[in-house]
Formats: sequence, structure tokens, C-alpha cells
Amino acid sequence: MNKKILLTLALTLILAWGIFHFKTQLGLLILPLFIGLVLFVTLRLYRLMEKDDGSNER
Repeated sequence: MNKKILLTLALTLILAWGIFHFKTQLGLLILPLFIGLVLFVTLRLYRLMEKDDGSNER
């Protein structure tokens, strides 16, 4: 696997663990943090897949 994908997934797992471990202390901030985390992962993996598509066409 690509190192960037593995790093993204590891960072995501650590951040998700932090969000849900400290959910009582975060209170209402948990929802925007979760949405931000989902957007980060979605856009990051989409960008990585987009790079793979461009290299296959050449």
C-alpha cells in the first residue's frame, strides 16, 4: 500500500479514538470535529485515488 494512504488511515484512527475517548469533555464540539474528520478522510483519499487514475491513463 501507499505510505500516504497508511499515514492518512493511522492519523484518522488516532483522531477518531481521541474524539470518542474524550466525547464527554468535548460536549457539543464533538459533532463539528467528527464532520471535519470525515471530510478530511474523504478529500484526502479522493485526492490520492485521483492521482492513481491519472497515472494509469498515460
